[in-house]
Amino acid sequence: MMEYNTTRSRMLMPEYGRNVQKMVEYLVTVDDREKRLKQAEIIIELMGTLNPHLKTIEDYKHKLWDHLFQMTEFQLDVDAPYPCPTPEMIFKKPEVLPYPQNSIKHRHLGRNIQGLLDKAVNEPDNEKRHGLTQAIGYYMKLAYGNWHKEPVHDDMIKNELAEITGGKLKYETGGYRVTFDTNPASNNNNSNNRNFKQRNNNNNNNNRNFKGNQGGQGGNQRNNNNFRDRDGSGSGNSFGNNNFNKNRKFKNNNNKNKQG
Repeated sequence: MMEYNTTRSRMLMPEYGRNVQKMVEYLVTVDDREKRLKQAEIIIELMGTLNPHLKTIEDYKHKLWDHLFQMTEFQLDVDAPYPCPTPEMIFKKPEVLPYPQNSIKHRHLGRNIQGLLDKAVNEPDNEKRHGLTQAIGYYMKLAYGNWHKEPVHDDMIKNELAEITGGKLKYETGGYRVTFDTNPASNNNNSNNRNFKQRNNNNNNNNRNFKGNQGGQGGNQRNNNNFRDRDGSGSGNSFGNNNFNKNRKFKNNNNKNKQG
């Protein structure tokens, strides 16, 4: 009689399949404790074979035993190498991560810029403060480029940094330049065209070499023709013509003998 999934028991771990589920259901009914342990170890090996990606996990046997206990609804009583987990341990919900509540002052520059500004403003060493200011200005150029694909002027960065810090940090112009490629697809096409032209040039060179080799073969043919002319035959193949003449003479002699 055909079984339908609606009449079967619920699969607690579908990734192992219905057959493993039936083995686990039979395992719980085994009375002999030693036999139950041996069969449980066999099922563990089968579970590892069906899911080989689990073997890449550190201490994967512990995870397989936890899955086996879970498939028996934590009712399996065997002397396992690992303790039986509890439902609270398996189905425990993770702790809620705290969401940052502070607002970003300068959203177009990101959250990290505020920490950099505070560190630069509170730096007592003038040389280090100058280096931090230049680094912040370069970072502002990159952040500005994420929103506007156009060249960034140093005077604009200088004015905005002075406005943000209340004049405490002064950016010196003429540092690093940030450029943006407005049409990267065209550069890719140009490089592809250059590669295509190189391949065509290589093919043309190969064709010229091939024609040169054929010209050498033509020279060999001319030498063969000269050799045949010196031989006195005047035909394409002197050896073939000699054989053909001999065969014709032999046939004529046979015909004369038959007529006589």
